[in-house]
Amino acid sequence: MAPPDTLAVPAAQAAAAGEVLYAAADAIATITLNAPQRMNTISRPMLDALSAALVRAGDDPEVRVIILTGAGDRAFCAGLNLEAQQAGTDSIGLGQGFMRTTIDLRNTPPTVLHQLDKPVICALNGAAAGYGLDIALGADIRVMARSTKLAASYARRGVLPESGGTWYLPRLLGWSKAAELIFTGRTLSADESLSLGLVSRVVDDGTALTAARQLAAEIAANAPLAIQAAKRMMRMAWNEPFTEHVHHVFLQLLPLLGTEDMKEGVAAFMEKRPPRFKGR
Repeated sequence: MAPPDTLAVPAAQAAAAGEVLYAAADAIATITLNAPQRMNTISRPMLDALSAALVRAGDDPEVRVIILTGAGDRAFCAGLNLEAQQAGTDSIGLGQGFMRTTIDLRNTPPTVLHQLDKPVICALNGAAAGYGLDIALGADIRVMARSTKLAASYARRGVLPESGGTWYLPRLLGWSKAAELIFTGRTLSADESLSLGLVSRVVDDGTALTAARQLAAEIAANAPLAIQAAKRMMRMAWNEPFTEHVHHVFLQLLPLLGTEDMKEGVAAFMEKRPPRFKGR
């Protein structure tokens, strides 16, 4: 894979130059939070740059799978940059002496992640806490290094899971387990995270990104239009009755039946060869 480049971002994101890296090769886009000196904690400019990177990957027709990870081996993302918040130099909804009650969340990373039709794999190379955990929960698949911890430490900081945790955790864990985790602010080991179903696999330290790339390559080899439609339907299914959902699935299926990829999939099966999907 080619070395990552810094995103070309607008002036408002200039402070994050180098702190969000983007690389694309072999139908896989890798987005890296690159502030290892502070455990990849998120600043306001980084939020904008991360959103821009996710949109870029989502819009690129050559990209079939997105990997989200962090630089270094200490943390994927240890949350928001609280030192800058406390100093009042990097306000994310909170400033000196006041709190903003209205924030435009439509283009923030959790919302962009939730709206992406392309599969997203989070390679948890290190700890994910607070906002970092919310971002990880927004991915479809999480691959976790063995010594990594997941910290739902919101209540211990006087806040709640503000960026998706209160939506994802009850759906992933069930109400009781989610309530216990959020209310206690507990930190989970890799084995606990796996047993609860918060991650799909645990791998040796230092191999999370490699494992994520192998999984991404396996996914990217399949028909991208079908995968994107399946993800779209899975997302809708969380809020639909069964009879309404199967109707929507049928409407998604009909255009797939006329695609070149569907014909290629059938031909490859009949000819006993690997399919060569083109995304059309």
